Amino acid sequence: MTAKRIVILISGRGSNMEALLDARLPAAIAAVISNRPDAAGLDIARRHGVPSSVVDHRQFAGRPEFDSALAAAVDRHAPHLVLLAGFMRVLTQAFVERYSRRMLNIHPSLLPAFPGLHTHARAVAAGVRIHGCTVHFVTPTVDHGPIVAQAAVAVQPTDTEEALAERVLALEHRIYPEAARWFCEDRMTFASEGPVLIDGVSSSLAPLVSPALDR
Repeated sequence: MTAKRIVILISGRGSNMEALLDARLPAAIAAVISNRPDAAGLDIARRHGVPSSVVDHRQFAGRPEFDSALAAAVDRHAPHLVLLAGFMRVLTQAFVERYSRRMLNIHPSLLPAFPGLHTHARAVAAGVRIHGCTVHFVTPTVDHGPIVAQAAVAVQPTDTEEALAERVLALEHRIYPEAARWFCEDRMTFASEGPVLIDGVSSSLAPLVSPALDR
């Protein structure tokens, strides 16, 4: 098994990035790249001794130009895996296809429910009983790629957007590092349809986290 190199893309506070850095993955975190120079996660990366840089989307005429510069910054580190950790830019098809089957995202809902933004407020407004988060491979359709893992919490009648978001974020910090670990350990395979297989088993039926986390 070849040791993997990982590049993490962020836009803000970097809490999922920090969970990934703290997880001591069997891989080298080669770089953290932000599209915002004021992202708090950049300071966290530096404190962890991880090289960091900025590709400011505001300096480019449009998405294709930004994505081209971002791809060049990513490719300098020759990553096996790209992890979106609160990266708040919609990526072009060309960028996504460049890293096909080697770019993961963490989304704060149980996809396919509530793609896009403001997921916790929408979950509360819709009156759903179960909410959570999803790790998935990135495809050109936003928040739509093959599912790797999901974790769920019960929505309480008294829940606010903020309270629900806090509980879901704790689950994000659990499942994203584990999903990255499975990739780094070459334990993922793709079925012809449906979710990704972990150790040859479909990610489907565990009551809280699917697949079950390693112990």
